[in-house]
Amino acid sequence: MASHKILVIDDSRVIRNMVRDMLPKGNFQVLEAKDGIEGLNTIQQERPNLIMLDFLLPRMSGWEVFQQIQVHNELQSIPLVLMSGRREEVTEKIPEPFEFFEFIEKPFEQKELIEAIKSAMAKARLPRPQQAAPRPPVAAVTPPATDDTSVAEIAALNQKVERMQAEIDMLKKQMAQLLTFIKQKLK
Repeated sequence: MASHKILVIDDSRVIRNMVRDMLPKGNFQVLEAKDGIEGLNTIQQERPNLIMLDFLLPRMSGWEVFQQIQVHNELQSIPLVLMSGRREEVTEKIPEPFEFFEFIEKPFEQKELIEAIKSAMAKARLPRPQQAAPRPPVAAVTPPATDDTSVAEIAALNQKVERMQAEIDMLKKQMAQLLTFIKQKLK
């Protein structure tokens, strides 16, 4: 049984096979996903030791998968290599320098892949800035319910509020990264 699971999330079978062939032979189990939803499900079920994520994917983009990984502390510690044929599409959403993951531009050679994996593993061990303490769930103000519909509507609204709060927290984090990047450029 392989001791290390590597998940390759890419809609191209050619890229998935290429990565599999480029990895050193040994204790690797290469898992594959052809879209973002399948990839996120595999991450949650298998808890791979490394994720190789294409940025442009069908059904759920690599950007959306990346955001889901960032929201869950237990997933943030998994080394991540983002892959794309167009670096500018990645930097449009995630400003450089890439602190906690590695980026590799397609097409790539075996040496570049191995270096990206080593770098991603080192970056995954870096301490992350303390995020704001998790917010307590928003207390629902529940008026006396006259029927099940209003209770369901309130529950749906509370879920929306929680999702929006998670998005706000992600935007705050991205803004902090942007400010750090600008400060570094101004030095």
